[in-house]
Amino acid sequence: MSAPVSLLMLDGDGIGPEIVAATRTVLEAADSRFGLNLAFAGAVVGFDALKASGSTIPDAVIAAALDADGIVLGPVSHNAYPPVAEGGLNPSGTLRKRLDLFANIRPAATRPGVTPPCGKPFDLVVVRENTEGFYADRNMASGPGEIMPEPDIALALRKITRRACRRIAESAFRLAATRPARHVTAVHKANVLRLSDGLFLEECRAVAKDYPDIAYDEVLVDAMAALLVRDAGRYDVVVTTNMYGDILSDLAAELSGSLGLAASLNAGEHHGMAQAQHGSAPDIAGKDIANPASLIGSAAMLLDWLGERKGNIALRQAAAAIESALEQVLADPAARTPDLGGSAGTQQMARAVAARL
Repeated sequence: MSAPVSLLMLDGDGIGPEIVAATRTVLEAADSRFGLNLAFAGAVVGFDALKASGSTIPDAVIAAALDADGIVLGPVSHNAYPPVAEGGLNPSGTLRKRLDLFANIRPAATRPGVTPPCGKPFDLVVVRENTEGFYADRNMASGPGEIMPEPDIALALRKITRRACRRIAESAFRLAATRPARHVTAVHKANVLRLSDGLFLEECRAVAKDYPDIAYDEVLVDAMAALLVRDAGRYDVVVTTNMYGDILSDLAAELSGSLGLAASLNAGEHHGMAQAQHGSAPDIAGKDIANPASLIGSAAMLLDWLGERKGNIALRQAAAAIESALEQVLADPAARTPDLGGSAGTQQMARAVAARL
């Protein structure tokens, strides 16, 4: 048997516990089918952790994440948390920063059986820088990236570093080299943000020279939003900074059929974390109607990432099998959750994916 692969499961808030449980159902089926030797552990984050320990992500959870081979994080209700001084840290942002999960990989593709709003098939991946930009909870060594010098003045600081730009560009080109279209598009606003987005483009262009067999172009972020709506199929790998990537990946996911289908992997040099692209949807929590597809797909991405790092073909085979099984379920209206026009519950849909493994 292969060495154990430790996965830390973090439920989060709202629908988080339901879709994390659904994802575990699929992972356990994959473990049984492919002999992965997965070792599951759990820890509490979010409101339950705040109530128990005074912090939405205690130090012990961060230590457990550092020790795990991979993390599966359920959505969190961080907008509703108290101030940071009162323990209301964003678990997602905290883990991205502490584990240096600099690459947020967000695929968006149309699927058989799910009619896309755009009306056209496409298959693209947004490669989003994950550790700086305008994100105030992670772009400073000390203190937030937003300040209010006077009650009626708020200032936000955007940090862009050459190192972060270089490594996200390298991630995008390495990914493009594995895909049939072999095309990278850098999205920016350098016509206005000449220094910060200019630095980002400098590094993208430098990396592009190392990959002469991969097509490379650049698009302004506002034009990119319009062009995705018009014809997302013209794009393959889209690389961009943090905030642009967050917005464009949600747009691409909706164009593919639903944000509920949007898988997401946070990856660094040494750590990987699966995370649904959507939020915690507290209004439907506990009703067994939440769509688990996003987190299941994210877990498949995590297994593939772990398999590549460890040279473990079984992990990569399991990842591909989960993706295939998920696609089969999404093509079957009876097996889908209500948001996709079906009648299945969260756990029922997860069991359907597991059965198809």
